[in-house]
Amino acid sequence: MRAGPGPGAADGFRPAMALLDRLPTNVLTQRGWGFVIAGGTALLAAQILGRRDLLYVGVFLACLPALSVLMLRLIKPRFTIERSFAPSTMETGSTTTVSLAVASNGPPGPPVTMEEHVPPRFGRAPQFTFPSRNPTRDGVSLYEYRLRSSTRGLFEIGPVTAQFTDPFGLGTSRHLLGHPDPLVVTPAPLDLVAAPLSGSRGTDGTAATRRQANPSDDDVMTREYRHGDSMRRVHWAATARHNELMVRQEESVTTPEATLLMDQRQSSFSYGFNAVFGADSGHGGAGINTIPTFEWAVTAAVSISAHLLERSYALRFLDHHGAPALLRSPSAPFPGDEEFQGPGALAAIAEGLAALGPAHDGGRRSGSTAAGAGPARRPVQRRSGSSPAGSAVPPGRGSRREDPHQHDPGSPFGDDLLDRLASTRHRGPLIAVLGLLTPEEARSLATASGYGSAALALVVVDRPAEAAAQIDILRTAGWYAAAASPRADMPAVWAGLGHSAPPAPAGPRTSIPQEGLR
Repeated sequence: MRAGPGPGAADGFRPAMALLDRLPTNVLTQRGWGFVIAGGTALLAAQILGRRDLLYVGVFLACLPALSVLMLRLIKPRFTIERSFAPSTMETGSTTTVSLAVASNGPPGPPVTMEEHVPPRFGRAPQFTFPSRNPTRDGVSLYEYRLRSSTRGLFEIGPVTAQFTDPFGLGTSRHLLGHPDPLVVTPAPLDLVAAPLSGSRGTDGTAATRRQANPSDDDVMTREYRHGDSMRRVHWAATARHNELMVRQEESVTTPEATLLMDQRQSSFSYGFNAVFGADSGHGGAGINTIPTFEWAVTAAVSISAHLLERSYALRFLDHHGAPALLRSPSAPFPGDEEFQGPGALAAIAEGLAALGPAHDGGRRSGSTAAGAGPARRPVQRRSGSSPAGSAVPPGRGSRREDPHQHDPGSPFGDDLLDRLASTRHRGPLIAVLGLLTPEEARSLATASGYGSAALALVVVDRPAEAAAQIDILRTAGWYAAAASPRADMPAVWAGLGHSAPPAPAGPRTSIPQEGLR
């Protein structure tokens, strides 16, 4: 019996295998490098031994891998990649299913190893082989995988990286197939308890009014009888006077309104915070420079929006300048919109907040203070007949801007914003989600307390004690105001906000109801 190869023969293969493992495989496979090494050895032996047949073998073995690489470079793969998400957008903490449909537009070839590109925060990239085990009749291979994200953002999923080899398995080539598709991860709203938002409302947030639905020139309280009107609504006195059947006016139902302000300045949320701003800092999605204080504000904004929209409110969403709050967001479906109402309104706000980052405002201006120490940017002039600085100016008492230097136009919480709020005064609650304000900014915003049926402010800072002076200014002006750290429970802060009544401002002011939590 012939003996098999002993341990010495196996040991002889180990250096060769180690050499193949060290060679780059982005151009040739290990088999291709084996052909190159074998061809070089054959050419060397042909030179030493003078054998022409070894020369032919060496040339063939050396040229075959080169021809394979050339063929892979000249023949471009043609594939169709279709990608879909279910659901199309997902909330933080939830999952979405990614479906891939891959089809080849060329003749069938050897199996292709493919890898889907996903951001590192989603974990290991999915890998699969084309064609799949059970392709469709049209030759389309279907694949599915799931993604989960704990942070909001706008992420690019794809393209597909495919590694092709020639029929002999000698050369290799990597190609990008398809194009990336955006995946929107929205902040998840939190359930909020009732708060004193506005006056008496129904269970759905609507309020009945005596406003006439179809006014008449003769009698604004009645109209002509129409087929289908109940006889119990007939107004007999008006019927006798007009000599025709008249019915009482219909009660129309008005849609409640609310205004939500969101401070978006980086300086307001980064004060006193030693954080590294970066696109991949772990606090936000791709391309977002953010910190925990701003993330808390985003969660508060989407939670308050959900709380109002679920109660049939028409919500107006503004930033610290009075512009549409989602104007800068790359993920907003309609960045210029500022009014949201009805089905799809919450989804539009959540998508807009998905990739919204703090605005780079260049830091606080010279002379401003964050904690109330030192001089303010400009002394606030007391208006004729107004209350002391820091108190609210009762709505309807003269002009809001008797002193043209009272507010700096274009400054945060200045005239641009206050003019917008004054145009819709008394149309529902005014809610503000703020960072750390300067005393002058707090006094400027304080004058807006009379423009809503209720004024509520959430101030998020790393150390709530730093906002004590600003909170006092807002409360003195009639705001329900509270400070919170990014570690605070947002629903708990919201619940406590409605139970802390502000001091009564100087002069008459529209009362803020404290009962009937909705």
